[in-house]
Amino acid sequence: MIACRNVGVRTDEGVELLRDVTLTIDHARTAIIGANGSGKTTLARLFNGLTRPSSGAVTVDGLDVASNRREVQCHVGFVFANADHQLVYPTPLEDVALSLRARGVASGEAQERARAQLETVGLAHKADQGIHTLSGGEKHLVALCAVLVLEPQWLVIDEPTTTLDLINRRRVIDVLTGLPQRLVVVSHDLDLVRTMDAAVLVDAATVTATGASGAVVDRYLAAMDAR
Repeated sequence: MIACRNVGVRTDEGVELLRDVTLTIDHARTAIIGANGSGKTTLARLFNGLTRPSSGAVTVDGLDVASNRREVQCHVGFVFANADHQLVYPTPLEDVALSLRARGVASGEAQERARAQLETVGLAHKADQGIHTLSGGEKHLVALCAVLVLEPQWLVIDEPTTTLDLINRRRVIDVLTGLPQRLVVVSHDLDLVRTMDAAVLVDAATVTATGASGAVVDRYLAAMDAR
């Protein structure tokens, strides 16, 4: 379970990014939605310590994120919206293996496990291909593999489909729906959101609705129409 209690986030300049957020996430698949600049990505980044609360507390399965950041980051994997920000090595195999090497896994074992992880998303045949030659959807899948190979209990993924064409969108969604991890997805893809168990609506730096995904999407659309 992920829990936020009276959480606020402010920049060093005093800009309020989140305000008084109290929230519990305990479904297998949860979406976070809201307009650009509403605070939804800031909220998601709290869950593995990429962002730290200025006030209040965030816990993941009982672990306080502020005081157990390293342990929480082993527990919660995070995939960025732009895969290019996450991919640093020249080939998919090397990039996925890097995640394991950083955890102390020997080179041979890391490469073996990395290749097996790429195979699970249908990219084993591109393991040694240049990262820059991959499609956007393939890059998303490699970035996802680099997180999944570490076997986190939770996966938080920011905008997994927004920049993808129809074929790659379907590929990414097929992978996500088959994962055993608990999933938190930040997304503008409301068709995807409606397939989730629950949704969280963020507006003007605070959570304004939680519940069944379809009902929360309908509330969001009504609010947008009203503006």
